[in-house]
Amino acid sequence: MDFSWSEQQRDLYASTLDFARSELRASPEVGADFPRESWRRLGEMGLLGLCVPEDYGGMGLDAVTTARCVEALGRGCTDTGLVFSAAAHLFAAVMPIVEHGSEELKRRLLPKLASGEWIAANAITEAEAGSDVFALKATARPDGEHVVIDGAKSYVTNGPVADVFVFYATRDPAQGFMGVSAFVVHRDTPGLQVGRPIATMGLDSSPISSVYCEGCRVPLADRLGGDGRGAEVFTGSMLWERACLFAAYVGAMDRQLDEVVAHAQQRKQSRKPIGKHQAVSHRIADMLLRLEAARLLLYRACWSRDQGEAAVLEVALAKLAVSEAAVQSALDAIQIHGGMGYAREAGVERALRDAVPGTIFSGTSEVQRNLVARELGL
Repeated sequence: MDFSWSEQQRDLYASTLDFARSELRASPEVGADFPRESWRRLGEMGLLGLCVPEDYGGMGLDAVTTARCVEALGRGCTDTGLVFSAAAHLFAAVMPIVEHGSEELKRRLLPKLASGEWIAANAITEAEAGSDVFALKATARPDGEHVVIDGAKSYVTNGPVADVFVFYATRDPAQGFMGVSAFVVHRDTPGLQVGRPIATMGLDSSPISSVYCEGCRVPLADRLGGDGRGAEVFTGSMLWERACLFAAYVGAMDRQLDEVVAHAQQRKQSRKPIGKHQAVSHRIADMLLRLEAARLLLYRACWSRDQGEAAVLEVALAKLAVSEAAVQSALDAIQIHGGMGYAREAGVERALRDAVPGTIFSGTSEVQRNLVARELGL
């Protein structure tokens, strides 16, 4: 087994880390506007098209190298909401177009999405469906060379600022996932309405909202895959997202560990650095253990994907490990910082608010455990 990075991977990590630290703004205030300038810079650096083929304006990277860049971005950029929005754009919306769009659709959309000129959003979750993502009520009624879409989507990441949506709907809700199709719907499509931004506990600069379609006529040419292939489209996007997106949390935990170690070396209690107290040093050791275990699971999942494997078990384990490690390590960081960790002005508690959603989106921790159990034959 070879755990070394290639020269290209080392260079990409270093350049992405330097860019994130020097060019991207610090964590925003709650309620701040979406950082359009930072988004533009991400596009210029190629970070919005990491795994998009070069023919369509991307960098054409494999899953492992893509995740490595996302990890560097998560480590260097303290605005985790921005990193999350970029990853959701790429993995949940752009990659479905790469893998299932027609040649004409890819050439028309992907250069603008990879460059950052446009922002994309994934619209699948519905209020009454929750984790049962294929119990959809949104419908797509055939109308000649178009379909007419009606339905509402909830908690759409990037919804308030998106230019295009990957919108999932079904001809007949009774058919379940067998009848679901995915469509690219442009923001200016008559009948499409974006709801007001939803206030959340964390990921402050990643805006979410509901999205409504009422009689939206969408060309069949803008469908991803064939009729009824929506389950395949969505499943593929989640494999990308659950692996590569969570590299951002690995990077954020790496930065957090550096900060905690520095604090434990400088802060004194009972006339010695608190890191010399076993209760503190053991907690930090556990943070490192969680980080490295999560990182190895994540890169194994990405490597399996690059080998052409379905990697359902590997991806579920990685997503579960990273998301739950991020929450626990954020709690540890707060505890080690004491009152400073609890105070918002120090910024330590922000990591916890940003980490909690990770156990919910892209399939809850319970969904990941169900996938693991199923892969074990239970």
